[in-house]
Amino acid sequence: MIANADALLKPLTIKGLTIRNRVMSTSHAPGYGRDGKPQERYQLYHAEKAKGGIGLTMFGGSSSVAVDSPAAPWNQISVADDSVIPFFRQFSDRVHQHGGKLMIQLTHMGRRTKWDTEHWLPTVSPSPRREPASRTIPKEMEAEDIARIVKSFAQAARRCREGGLDGCEVSAAHGHLIDQFWSPSVNQRTDRYGGSLENRMRFGIEVLEAMRAEVGDDYVIGIRMSGDEMIADGLSQEDCLTIATEYARRGLVDFLNILGGQARDHIAHAISLPNMSFPVAPFLFLPSAIKREVDVPVFHAQRVTDLATAARAVAEGHVDMVAMTRAHIADPHLVKKLSEGRADDIRQCVGAGYCIDRIYVGGDALCIQNAATGREASMPHEIRRADLRRRVVVIGAGPGGLEAARVCAERGHAVVLFEKSAVAGGQIGIAAKAGWREAMSGITRWLVSQVTKLGVDLRLATEATEEAVLAEKPDVVIVATGGTPFRGHAKGAAQHAVTTTEVLTGAVEPTGSVLLYDEMGGHNAASVAEHLAKRGCLVEIATHDRMVAEEVGTTNQPIHLRELYKLGVVMSPNMELIEIYPEGNRFVAALRNTMTDAEEERLVDRIVVDHGTLPVDGLYHGLKPASVNRGQTDQDAVLRGEPQPYDLSKGYALYRIGDAVSGRNIHAAIYDALRLCKDL
Repeated sequence: MIANADALLKPLTIKGLTIRNRVMSTSHAPGYGRDGKPQERYQLYHAEKAKGGIGLTMFGGSSSVAVDSPAAPWNQISVADDSVIPFFRQFSDRVHQHGGKLMIQLTHMGRRTKWDTEHWLPTVSPSPRREPASRTIPKEMEAEDIARIVKSFAQAARRCREGGLDGCEVSAAHGHLIDQFWSPSVNQRTDRYGGSLENRMRFGIEVLEAMRAEVGDDYVIGIRMSGDEMIADGLSQEDCLTIATEYARRGLVDFLNILGGQARDHIAHAISLPNMSFPVAPFLFLPSAIKREVDVPVFHAQRVTDLATAARAVAEGHVDMVAMTRAHIADPHLVKKLSEGRADDIRQCVGAGYCIDRIYVGGDALCIQNAATGREASMPHEIRRADLRRRVVVIGAGPGGLEAARVCAERGHAVVLFEKSAVAGGQIGIAAKAGWREAMSGITRWLVSQVTKLGVDLRLATEATEEAVLAEKPDVVIVATGGTPFRGHAKGAAQHAVTTTEVLTGAVEPTGSVLLYDEMGGHNAASVAEHLAKRGCLVEIATHDRMVAEEVGTTNQPIHLRELYKLGVVMSPNMELIEIYPEGNRFVAALRNTMTDAEEERLVDRIVVDHGTLPVDGLYHGLKPASVNRGQTDQDAVLRGEPQPYDLSKGYALYRIGDAVSGRNIHAAIYDALRLCKDL
């Protein structure tokens, strides 16, 4: 048991509501809403956390109370009419049957949304100031707008109560409408809602008073707000402390959920959703300061990725309840594992930000290392034992191979895992060498610990050959040999370019001037550019895309860009590498502008490229002819969640997963493994 675990597992009572422990998941936007409602996928996602022992789970990060705060962006929830109530009742029942409590976050987004979606209504705000993130210029709210939206909040609260939710939280964080009124960075009004902080607090007070009048004094209502907006023209820590203490003093809120930062632009957003480049719990001091001044419970969430940190935050009195939202995406059973003395089995969040980054490009929230999260209807978090024990050989101990070995061992199969390297992890181990992405190695550590505990025969520094594989007399062979870096199609690249992998592994150590050409737009090239610049190289990163790291999402891309600017890296978008040739002891890179076709040349000491990977598939093709399935995965069976239809009495079945099929990412490799092996 970790230190201070008792403090974390102690119940918390708010009014008449008793929450079984001090661990929660905050409201967030997984993109699972459908038709503005929290339907089965959304409900199962949160019910899994309740099954896993969580005290309180909140859903509907930014659920809209009015039609001019559209729910369509990011597949959100609309609480603007009574049609949502039956879904709330079903949702509440699902979570309550596992002992958890369920709340929702209500909001009006104000200017922080889109006008050209759903109802095509103008956005609104206290003042007509454009927000860089949403890119909208809002209508300045009139008195009638204020009255209408206050009423909308009250009616939304009623729907929450009638739907059986245990409470609701009002969002006044990340630049939503209430904190748009609070913040001098937005509110330029000269009437009773603008000017002094007292006036700027008025709208939020009216909202909470109306909600309380609608649902009564016994219903739990809280607020999520910043403890410091951390922008020059925004709310200071002192301002936020004043707001928090005044709202609590008036009895308007039953809890305060405190975070740090704001989200009006890309870098502010990345700071308010800290990734692995930040220390653990970087803004804990903000709720701690507010807790000293108020007599209502204080919650906090921001990169609390491990239970030891969470327990310390509660035990030392910084907060009353700690949110581990992304940690529950990685492992929804973490509280159960803690209480059962199995803390070592918790799959710890590494802070990759894959879950959130997907949302802001229109995707759904998925965990980089847990392929079952968000797929609870079809993918298990707990693996069921097989009826018949098989002998399984897995080749390659990267993320896909390790997950395949883990799942097969959980099924009760005898598993041999070959890895030609002396260490497991595959490309994760390479990526983790790049500066602030070291935490990625946590994915490998957990998988290795699990396969070891499950008795997998892990053979490191052992290259699999056809003879070695067949000597094991396997029923199933899974090829997870990964990919090999590709140098691209540019003339001369095969002879004169080196790859980002060679740089990070130390096979090549560039010095002097470096041109880094990125065809992929992911983390790799940006990370290597930082890596080289910190070692004194003069770096230019060129890319075919419109910007550097175009495929990287909101929580990570701004951090990459910030670091590249700080290090003086030259960034050249819309460029294609067409040729490399030597000149003396240096190299010339010929680049073509993809918009104009104009060609340019760079004379540099080294040219580094990232073109992704091509499958390492020689062993697969060698084993394929003798396999009963000719190496083919029955895709229809996989999608139906059924076992593969091959007769193993006639020989071994052969499958390949991850980059051994085609170059993708960590999540794809792990998902390949889980959905194949859960039915083997």
